[in-house]
Amino acid sequence: MERRGYDAPRRREQAQRTREEIVAAARRLFSERGWGQTTVRDIAREAHVSEPTIYSGYGGKVGLAAALLDAVDPAAELARLRSRLQDPDPAAQLAGLIGYDRALFERSGDIIRLVREAGRTEPELAAAYERGRARGEDSWRRVFSGWPQDALADGVQVDSACDTYGGLCNVDVWFTLRDERGWSADRIEQWWHRSLTALLLRAF
Repeated sequence: MERRGYDAPRRREQAQRTREEIVAAARRLFSERGWGQTTVRDIAREAHVSEPTIYSGYGGKVGLAAALLDAVDPAAELARLRSRLQDPDPAAQLAGLIGYDRALFERSGDIIRLVREAGRTEPELAAAYERGRARGEDSWRRVFSGWPQDALADGVQVDSACDTYGGLCNVDVWFTLRDERGWSADRIEQWWHRSLTALLLRAF
């Protein structure tokens, strides 16, 4: 009994490390090869485990993608965003939204793109992606709707403000500017803020 009690924590720790290695391997391969070109066998080889280990723990690629999505924890960014939204200045609130999205894309942009890609063939992941997209747009709408009536630029309504924000500040633009154009994260965030301030807010 003593031996079993002593070994149990070690076994749990090893099992947790194995789970982390599997998820990390899946993330690397999905990012490098894409959803369709990555197999469970590839992930098992990368993580140095057997295929049955992955199937028993995650049920396959969909379960692994769901585990990656579950690991996205925006709690710290949400706290900072709520703090920025306390500022009555619309430009400061806009900066808060942009800062949140920059942090999200920086940390988990590859997962967002993975879930969107996988959703083309996997309804469960398509629904998860749509829920995340809808939450983001709902946040923009609530912020823009709370601004004074004279804050938005001429001709800009809340709906068009959401369209403009989503069209400019998104994960595809993030990766294009960072990976193809070589921009730093700070430069992207600053450009987003200058551009969206000019497009959405009235100049006083």
